[in-house]
Amino acid sequence: MEANIKEGKLNDLSNLGIRLVIGVIFLVHGLGKLENPGFGGFLDSLGVPMGLMIPIILAESVCGVMLIIGVLNRISASILSIIMLGAIFHVKKVGNLIGQGGYELDLILLAANLTIITMGPGKISIAHIVKRIPRFLH
Repeated sequence: MEANIKEGKLNDLSNLGIRLVIGVIFLVHGLGKLENPGFGGFLDSLGVPMGLMIPIILAESVCGVMLIIGVLNRISASILSIIMLGAIFHVKKVGNLIGQGGYELDLILLAANLTIITMGPGKISIAHIVKRIPRFLH
């Protein structure tokens, strides 16, 4: 007997679980940055233009919501992957994997987003229910 997870309910539930967890993490982080008055100064100290503050906050928040509801997941996960690459290479400067200033969480979030890109949203998503969204955009 062969285990065929890809076509079963377990696959759909695991897709939903990954999407929900990653979506909530990014939504909370995006909204947290919105409420943090020091975020702009933090970006400035890294040499990142202050004009990128709002796009970063919007990308994390909106893409997080999109992952939660299951619409445009591959695009949202791609945007969040770019943010995670920026966090790993520009903010953390690939210093320590673990400990203070470590990038292990960023690496896990990057891996989860890459998983969402390859797996798609699954059947438990608005994209699957609506069926009018082109499959490559799921």
